[in-house]
Amino acid sequence: MQSAVIVFPGSNCDRDMAVALETVSGQKPHMVWHGDSELPPGLDVVAIPGGFSYGDYLRSGAMASRSSIIKAVIEAAGRGVRILGICNGFQILTETGLLPGALMRNRDIHFVCKDAELEVANNATLFTSRYPENAVISIPVAHHDGNYFADSDILDRLENEDRVVFRYRSEINGSSRNIAGIINEAGNVLGMMPHPERAIDKMHGGTDGLALFESLLR
Repeated sequence: MQSAVIVFPGSNCDRDMAVALETVSGQKPHMVWHGDSELPPGLDVVAIPGGFSYGDYLRSGAMASRSSIIKAVIEAAGRGVRILGICNGFQILTETGLLPGALMRNRDIHFVCKDAELEVANNATLFTSRYPENAVISIPVAHHDGNYFADSDILDRLENEDRVVFRYRSEINGSSRNIAGIINEAGNVLGMMPHPERAIDKMHGGTDGLALFESLLR
């Protein structure tokens, strides 16, 4: 599996993401700087990691969505390359329009950092095929702007098209319908706020994130 991790000024989960991808595939991912204009050829997966790109200036993910590399990421998504956006990566994907909705400030205006129970709402995706149906997993969250918002028409469409992939089992940040992760219409772009790359080793306290990366390899 050929993969790449996009690195922005302020990314702080890029190495965690690289370790997760290498652990599963046995191949080191390409580390691509945001100022580059091209992605390496032959990629299967492009990962946009968590962090605080550009210090979350203006709005989380807003400036990163205008970086030089984003045009190549959008083109790769159009070709069917799998795009995985975690936390700040999810925010960037909504800012680019690759995913609908927006990530707003948490409802209680507090940074949330803890393990969260998630329901795998759809295990028939490129990202979740290694999870059992209706699996309940524990994945760390760490965000200040993870409150997923979309209007009721978009939310209904996401539900009706089985594009809600992960859902919080309890209220975490005010997200509409407890949505924690969604995919695009084509099914090859996933954005989620929780951090599966921080749950791939028993030393992390759990391995519930490993199946996501195994699903990508599969």
